[in-house]
Amino acid sequence: MAGRFEILKDGEDGYRFRLMAADGTLVAESPQFKHLKAVIAGITAVRENAATGIVEDHSKTARRAA
Repeated sequence: MAGRFEILKDGEDGYRFRLMAADGTLVAESPQFKHLKAVIAGITAVRENAATGIVEDHSKTARRAA
């Protein structure tokens, strides 16, 4: 089973989305968007970019190893 995007009302004036793993674990949460159309555009951008995104490790462990 694939993960899912959940669109949530965020206060009076906004929306946000969550990306949930198939087991219900929260993977990512968006910032607030003012319009539902913008939330959908944000989800589309994540879906398009996640599969091709480059991983850059900026953790302290990675710096020590280099």
